[in-house]
Amino acid sequence: MPLKKLIQSLCLSIALILPLSLSATVSAAELIKKPSPHSVKQTIDQLEAAVKKAGATVFARINHANGAKKAGLTLRPTEMLMFGNPKLGTPAMNLAQSAGLDLPLRVVAFEDRDGKVHLAYHAPNELSKTHGIPVDANVLKKMTGALDKLTNAAIKK
Repeated sequence: MPLKKLIQSLCLSIALILPLSLSATVSAAELIKKPSPHSVKQTIDQLEAAVKKAGATVFARINHANGAKKAGLTLRPTEMLMFGNPKLGTPAMNLAQSAGLDLPLRVVAFEDRDGKVHLAYHAPNELSKTHGIPVDANVLKKMTGALDKLTNAAIKK
């Protein structure tokens, strides 16, 4: 292969691979994971109780493993809770209505290959990156604090 074609090929490969490697780094940074000492079901039960106690609304609870089973597939225990509070969600959407795509908030509990249970959710500051909400918006600070408090209650022994 002539040197010019080789260099062009290498440049094209780098141009295609670099964005993929950067996006993996960005995606990993936006996910908050916490270990849970409980089963997936108990972790989501405790999260749901904490959400209701805080006065927020539970919109959905989805058992992904049951859905997989109905489709004839297998999935380790995985449940997601979708919840919110209009007192936080509305101000966020007034700053950027497209934030409604990522609201209400969602938290997933799952069992990994080693049998350990984790809670995971996107950091609220990702609403700033994705929807242009100012990074210093008070609503993002409140959401961050609320998610931390609620998920800590879910994994409390």
